[in-house]
Amino acid sequence: MSTDTPLEAPPAPAARRRWVETLGLLVRNPMAVLSGFVLAVLVLVAAFGTAIAPHGFNEIAADIATGRLQPPSAEHWFGTDNLGRDVFSRVLLGAEVSLRVGFIAVTISLVAGTVIGLVAGFYGHLLDDGLMRFMDVLFAFPAILLAIAVLAVLGPGVTNAMIAIGIVYTPIFARLARASTLSVREEVYVRASRSVGASDVRILAQHVLPNIAPPLIVQTSLSLAFAILSEAALSFLGLGTQPPEPSWGRMLAEGSDFIEQAWWMALFPGLAIFVVVLAFNVLGDALRDVLDPKQRSVIAAAAGRGGKGAGA
Repeated sequence: MSTDTPLEAPPAPAARRRWVETLGLLVRNPMAVLSGFVLAVLVLVAAFGTAIAPHGFNEIAADIATGRLQPPSAEHWFGTDNLGRDVFSRVLLGAEVSLRVGFIAVTISLVAGTVIGLVAGFYGHLLDDGLMRFMDVLFAFPAILLAIAVLAVLGPGVTNAMIAIGIVYTPIFARLARASTLSVREEVYVRASRSVGASDVRILAQHVLPNIAPPLIVQTSLSLAFAILSEAALSFLGLGTQPPEPSWGRMLAEGSDFIEQAWWMALFPGLAIFVVVLAFNVLGDALRDVLDPKQRSVIAAAAGRGGKGAGA
């Protein structure tokens, strides 16, 4: 009697245990923990900035003549600007704008680039050539010039800035996703899934995408830093966030006109950009180390030796 039963493709390599181990290795990195703490604080500031800020972001001094361009003091920690507005409050509230633009823009890049890279790498041939040549054209433009060109068509504004930055960084994710897909699509578990009749969508979702995620996660962290820098640059040029909404880039532009009279107007927004971009870069470097197989084994071995030494 025949006992034929439908064959099931072997599952992709289990990822849960690896991600737990990855988190453990990441926590052992003091710089990664510090950068994660800084970014967590930034997220809280962005979420509750209105409640934390001692003054309104557009609250003008009652007496502009005496309240404007005041240096840092107990009342105004970061001083006041040319209209008597509290710089500390505007820096806090500007965090929400920068993070919102950065996260939404990178989400656009991540989703669009990953889909393009998956399709191009999985199917290959003319589809691969057409999609990747278009990505190459976008990638050939300097990032800020391409963003300015997109905003010239769409018009200035924070929403259009998100779209422009998202378009600029899409080719990076597309090229990365394609390169990873090309190596994963020939793995045994992918061929086995195809042999038992699994659909392309199921193969991509269950087998390919989970195994190309690590480099995409690293790139996401690094791209967030560049997206915040791009937003600041566009706002500095007057193409991003529009007044009176606070933005670190816009505050830099306003402070540059008073750099000799009121250095604090440009210093503190600049420091905020520096700290956030540095934190994302450090976190990205730490993620790259623990997700790279070669570096991961070295870090795990070192952690094992450290644990044995402590136990002894």
